[in-house]
Amino acid sequence: MLWNLVWQSTLETLSMVFFSTLFSLILGLPIGVLLCVTGPYSQGGLKPKPILNKVLSRIVNVLRSFPFVILMILLFPLARIIVGKAIGTTAAIVPLSIAAAPFVARIIETALKEVDPGVVQAARAMGSTDSQIIFKVLLPEATPSLVSGVTLTIINLIGYSAMAGVIGGGGLGDLAIRYGYQRFRPDVMAVSVIVILIMVEVIQFTGNKIASKMLERR
Repeated sequence: MLWNLVWQSTLETLSMVFFSTLFSLILGLPIGVLLCVTGPYSQGGLKPKPILNKVLSRIVNVLRSFPFVILMILLFPLARIIVGKAIGTTAAIVPLSIAAAPFVARIIETALKEVDPGVVQAARAMGSTDSQIIFKVLLPEATPSLVSGVTLTIINLIGYSAMAGVIGGGGLGDLAIRYGYQRFRPDVMAVSVIVILIMVEVIQFTGNKIASKMLERR
């Protein structure tokens, strides 16, 4: 019985983390690229637009600093519109994605700014357009840093998914609260925490390996 619950909750957590990572990348990638491109020339900006950059930066900062539990509650109506319900594993993907998107945007912005300016200047000298520099120079060159950033995003989302379980999001957090804490089953709580720790270790190890392999191939 316990292991069936743990297995089901683990699958729910993996589902939440996978889809929220995917959607946060879809949301965060263009914002991160835009933050980099519209930044100052001295910071790698291709088309500096100070006002747009500051507005985007403020929005990202506000969303990043918003407590996740409060954000999830505020997004209940949006989740109900998108997936037809406000609680549950599927519904939790909506606030998880929105909460992680600003984090992803900052990771992408930072990774792109770390690309050697000489590479960008060489591409510019060869007549490359801005879009070609972004998609054929900046993003490929920043791939190892992006992989490390995505790894951190996944790990953060595992933590967020556990918090989502406290207010009906399902997954291992829900298992630990409902079957562990509320029913005075410390063994259930311990197993839930151990599974989460194992997931984090596996993801961190895999992400580091992939990033290292990419760096070796350069």
